Amino acid sequence: MSHLHQRVALLGETLLSHRKLRSLSGPREKKMSVPDVEDFIQQNRVLANQVETYRGYWESEKHWEARREFILRNMDDFKEEQLDHLLSLSMVWANNVFMGCRYSTELLDKVKEMAEGIVVKDAPVFKTRDEIIKNQQGR
Repeated sequence: MSHLHQRVALLGETLLSHRKLRSLSGPREKKMSVPDVEDFIQQNRVLANQVETYRGYWESEKHWEARREFILRNMDDFKEEQLDHLLSLSMVWANNVFMGCRYSTELLDKVKEMAEGIVVKDAPVFKTRDEIIKNQQGR
C-alpha cells in the first residue's frame, strides 16, 4: 500500500470514528462556521493532524487555512473511499480562488456551494482577457 493510500485509510478510520460520535449527538447541523472549525480542530486533534498532512508545500498559511476549512466543512458528506474526490474538489476551489484557474461552470458551481460561508480575506481578483480589453476600449 502506498504512503498516500495509508494516509487516506487512516483519515477514513478517523472520519468514521468522528461520524459515529456526531451521530450520537443528534441530527446533523448545517456546515461548520469559522469558530466551529477552530473549535473542531482543537477538540479533534487526531483528525486535525491527519488533515494537516494534506497541505501542499507550496500553500501559504492563508491558502492552507482556507482549503483546510473547505475540507473540514465538507468531510461528513464524503465516504472514506471518496476522500480523494473531496481533496480534489478542495484543490479546484483553492486554485480558482487563489490563482484564478477556470473550470467548467458545473464544477465551479459545485465547489462554490461547498465553500459557502468560507471567507477569504484579501482574495485576489482576476479578470479575463475579454474583460481587460473591454475596459480598455471603454476609455
